[in-house]
Amino acid sequence: MRRLAGLLVVPLLLLSTVACGSEDKGSDSASSTNGLPAITAGAKFGEKPTLAKGEGDPPKELKVEVIKEGDGAKLKKGDSVSVNYLGQAWDSDKPFDNSFDRKQPFDVTLGAGQVIKGWDQGLEGQKVGSRVELVIPPELGYGAQGQGDIKPNATLVFVVDILKSTTIPVSAKGTDVAQDNIDLPKVGTNTDGKAPSITVPKKDAPTKLVSNYVIEGSGPAVKASDTLSVKYKGVLWKGGKEFDSSYSRGDAPVSFPLAQVIPGWQKGLEGKKVGSRVLLVVPPDMAYGDKAQGEIPANSTLVFSVDILAVL
Repeated sequence: MRRLAGLLVVPLLLLSTVACGSEDKGSDSASSTNGLPAITAGAKFGEKPTLAKGEGDPPKELKVEVIKEGDGAKLKKGDSVSVNYLGQAWDSDKPFDNSFDRKQPFDVTLGAGQVIKGWDQGLEGQKVGSRVELVIPPELGYGAQGQGDIKPNATLVFVVDILKSTTIPVSAKGTDVAQDNIDLPKVGTNTDGKAPSITVPKKDAPTKLVSNYVIEGSGPAVKASDTLSVKYKGVLWKGGKEFDSSYSRGDAPVSFPLAQVIPGWQKGLEGKKVGSRVLLVVPPDMAYGDKAQGEIPANSTLVFSVDILAVL
């Protein structure tokens, strides 16, 4: 939900494919057993690590070393995962980012494309409670363009503590609610995890926010302070053209703090029940106003179907 989030700043972190490194099950060792940079301090799970500079040429493929194996569930695509991490370049001994200092774990939906490919691939299959070290080549990181303090074509090294994971439903589930207002869009009620249809009427757009149940779930009411896991699809009221969809990016849900998205989402989802599918019609003053945003023209009314899958 890159466009929706707008102000959502994702910390610099990454994950990649199935673990392919050696395993050190529970030793919390500060030494590297396979040529990866050593942890020279803070080796135990939960401690802020200090990483040595990499020696020699970095590996050309993703490397994953299990420093301490946990005993929790294995991570799978679509899980919402909470982690602490520290990252630095292979040829540096100074971190470019870490969550330990912020004292705020980072939440990510695995396989949703929210982070670099090295994170998505490297964490899949790892167990909750594990500490892993990832060495990520440029093509699975930020590539030739770099990112902030990360130089172009940099090989990246991360130490990641996997704190918890939540299995997210594939779809809203509950009671279908009648959509009998002919002046409003109609949203499909399929619950197979695929994108629902959105049919926009050839009428003038409403000038106030619309937030209606399409499927009413049975979970707790969403609070303004919640972090949500959702699937969504957005179309323009004028012409009905799709401009954004989580379904088109690997079919995995996305997660975000409700406070960090556009006002129409904040007001429209607060109070709605977890497990629901919600129709949102967002007027320009609660979306992007008189500024164009990617494929969204200025002064556009936006229509969304949002499945509220979980509170994290």
